[in-house]
Amino acid sequence: MMEKPRFFTSIAVRYSETDMQGHVFFGEYYNYFDVALVEYIKAVGYGMTQFLSEGVDFFYVESQCRYKSRAVFDDVLHVHATVSHMGNTSFKFSFVIVQEDSERLVATGHIVAVAVEKETGKPVTVPQGFRQAVAHFEERPLS
Repeated sequence: MMEKPRFFTSIAVRYSETDMQGHVFFGEYYNYFDVALVEYIKAVGYGMTQFLSEGVDFFYVESQCRYKSRAVFDDVLHVHATVSHMGNTSFKFSFVIVQEDSERLVATGHIVAVAVEKETGKPVTVPQGFRQAVAHFEERPLS
C-alpha cells in the first residue's frame, strides 16, 4: 500500500455520484479532491478567508486522477491530502483515496494551484503565512 498523507477527510458516496454501472462516476473524484483540499487548508489554519483577506486567490491549473479500484454507493472514503510541493507562485496538492473499512486504494491524484492577485488574476508569490502554516502542520520543510 502506498504511503498516505496523515490528513484526511471522510466522504460518504451518495447515490447521485454513481453512474449506470453502479460505481462512482469518474469526474466525482475531482470533487472529492476539492473537498479534501479545502478541509486541508482549514486544518493548517490558513483557509480561503485568509487568502482572500490578503488579496490573494488561487486558480487550479492542472489536475490528474488515477483510478485504482471502484467505489460504490454508501462507501465511506478517506480522502488524504497534503501539499507535496511549494513553488514561488504555485503549490501542488497530492491525494490518496482509500475505502474506510478495507483500506483498499481507490484513487490517487493531484491538483496544482497558482496564487493570483484577487482583483487582476495575475500570478503572485504564495503567501508566506500559508507556507509557514503548511510547514508547521506537516512538520517538514517544503520543497
